[in-house]
Amino acid sequence: MILGPTATGKTAVGILLAEALDGEIISADSGAVYRGLDIGTAKPTPEEQQRVRFHLIDVADPDEVFTASRFRELALEAIESIRARGKRVLIVGGTGLYLRVLLHGFSLAPPPASPEIRERLMAECKTLGTHAMHARLKQVDPVAATRIHPNDAVRIVRALEVYEATGVPISQWQRRAESELPSLKVGLTMPRQQLYARIDARVDQMMAQGFLQEVQNLLQKGYNKDLPALKGLGYRHMIEYLEGRLSLEEAVRLWKRDTRRFAKRQMTWFRKEPGVHWLDASAGAEKTAQHILSLIEQQGGL
Repeated sequence: MILGPTATGKTAVGILLAEALDGEIISADSGAVYRGLDIGTAKPTPEEQQRVRFHLIDVADPDEVFTASRFRELALEAIESIRARGKRVLIVGGTGLYLRVLLHGFSLAPPPASPEIRERLMAECKTLGTHAMHARLKQVDPVAATRIHPNDAVRIVRALEVYEATGVPISQWQRRAESELPSLKVGLTMPRQQLYARIDARVDQMMAQGFLQEVQNLLQKGYNKDLPALKGLGYRHMIEYLEGRLSLEEAVRLWKRDTRRFAKRQMTWFRKEPGVHWLDASAGAEKTAQHILSLIEQQGGL
């Protein structure tokens, strides 16, 4: 897994690693999932996608709801298919929530108590006895039944309540919270001023590549400016320019400023992720990729 703030060169490093390791890349970028959002999301170019196979790029239209849950579902499917072909899996991206739910599951607690269901089940428990209720639990959730004592009325009722309210056994909720995807996590970083200079240069490059036209095309296709996909960095700034609320110069300036702030928030998020091997990527993609290959060898070749 290659993670880190925007503009640290994750995609370039990921491509070099995938080529060296005979791997395929799963993109963990909340913008790159959308068709038509190409320049502003720094999506891998067609040439880059010819070098290495990418997954989870262009899998949704801009007006589709695309959640972290959907990302995890598609990413797990991609991991399975990549492994089935005997390839290495590389996950590359900077959307911290996507990476977290993929690695750790959702850590979801079962839904809150339903007073009506609970009262009815408690009444049945008093009438029928805990052992009868435990036998009922064993039918719908045998895993939970083995963990809960036949005399533990409170936990028996809670487990039955969760199943009745959601259709999902409480043991499955608990397993989702405990799931962990093993991985070697490498974070890319670089001195702040160098990163900020790269951000500014990338914004200028995106403008030169025709980013403003990309935004106009999306609006001309009828996509609403208030869609989450069009609230991303750059897109919302260009829309403000097109609506006459900002000059082009001011829109670009604010885009750069907000991207720098976003990179800072990304680092705050990623610093909380345990077990990340942090590397200074300021020497460029090739040297960074070599460092990571050496790290993989130290880890036993994975």
